[in-house]
Amino acid sequence: MESNSKTLIFDIETVGMDFDTLDELSKEHIKKHSEKEEGLDEAKERLGLSPLTGRVITIGTLEYGTDTGVVLIENSDALVPHELESGVKLVSGSEAQILTHFWKLAQNYTTFVTFNGRAFDAPFLMIRSAILGIRPSKNLLANRYLFSQPFSAKHIDLFDQLSFYGASRTRSSLHFWTTAFGIPSPKDGGVTGNDVGRLFKEGKIFDIARYNLKDIKSTSMLYDKWNKYLNI
Repeated sequence: MESNSKTLIFDIETVGMDFDTLDELSKEHIKKHSEKEEGLDEAKERLGLSPLTGRVITIGTLEYGTDTGVVLIENSDALVPHELESGVKLVSGSEAQILTHFWKLAQNYTTFVTFNGRAFDAPFLMIRSAILGIRPSKNLLANRYLFSQPFSAKHIDLFDQLSFYGASRTRSSLHFWTTAFGIPSPKDGGVTGNDVGRLFKEGKIFDIARYNLKDIKSTSMLYDKWNKYLNI
């Protein structure tokens, strides 16, 4: 049974597949668009930006207004669920398991908040779920404009809202927006999205989980600012 007004902030982290495991046609396609060796290396790094060549390794969630949530992380070793910090649980599993967990959790909410989630997080989650044979419980991409979105799955993408759906040329990153509003940036701890792939290879899953949590906390505070001053 769905709540009437609960809001979920979420954010994901992804990594690319091993280039050598791709089929030959896919490799040739990637090489074709890389004119030099440095370009190929960069293309390999970007494999995690597509649900066709990457996978979800972390899904951070936070219930707006309660500071409670769960960070789901892909990990081959079964970790006993525990608190990452007060009110926030860390739960591990396979990619399919954390996706399934997320969609079950999503059933309890009617509003979802992201930063650039319509362009990246939501479609990535939905496509990866379909590839793994999992049916999403919510359509997080039903319509772009808030007034036309279904009540049961409103998706407030702050990247869209703060640029007024692209009318404004101010379309900066979460770091710039949070800094401008006096909100702690998730990048302040020295970890950025560019570090996630390396940290995952090194097995530093707790570092990734903490970074993911900082992202959603910053997004939550930015949502608070938008909701108070610009949700007109």
